[in-house]
Amino acid sequence: MRAITFDIEVKIDPFAPRRLDVGALEITVVGIHDSETGEYTSYLENELPKLWPILEKADMLIGFNSDTFDIPLLNRYYPGDLTHIRSLDLLSEVYKVLGRRIRLDLLAKATLGRGKTGHGLEAGQWWNEGLYDKVREYCIEDVRLTRELYEYAREHGHLKYKDLNQTRAVKLDISDWGNGKSHSLTHTLGI
Repeated sequence: MRAITFDIEVKIDPFAPRRLDVGALEITVVGIHDSETGEYTSYLENELPKLWPILEKADMLIGFNSDTFDIPLLNRYYPGDLTHIRSLDLLSEVYKVLGRRIRLDLLAKATLGRGKTGHGLEAGQWWNEGLYDKVREYCIEDVRLTRELYEYAREHGHLKYKDLNQTRAVKLDISDWGNGKSHSLTHTLGI
């Protein structure tokens, strides 16, 4: 099964309201991990056509807050329909069990012993300052954390988080996470 773990960074208007409208955002970088090659790569907005064939061959997309943010945003650029590709949103999986959202940084610190290297608003500011390589590196690190959380959960059946200074485990139903038929193309683009 070929899984693509991914994350997106966006342009941030420093004068815009804090609540982000997915329909008004512009992508700066998409970072991915390809389970078939084991490689981490990133794509700027103008390089996205190079990403489409990789997504077309994916059996599953893995992300964090990806079902409500990353996939709808990336779908605005994609000439097909990413919702036809099976997806696993780790935040949604945690929410199903806890009934609340837990930040990627908190899950990573409690589960993996290390957290994020920044946050999305900083990445937007770095982009505005022309620090494009720093944004790429930040995005890839978020992909790495998401991928490692996915692998940890598959191996242990849970993720960890801190709650009132106590580390707790959130047991996840991973029964169909790595399962599924492998196929060569999703055929949403017909390539």
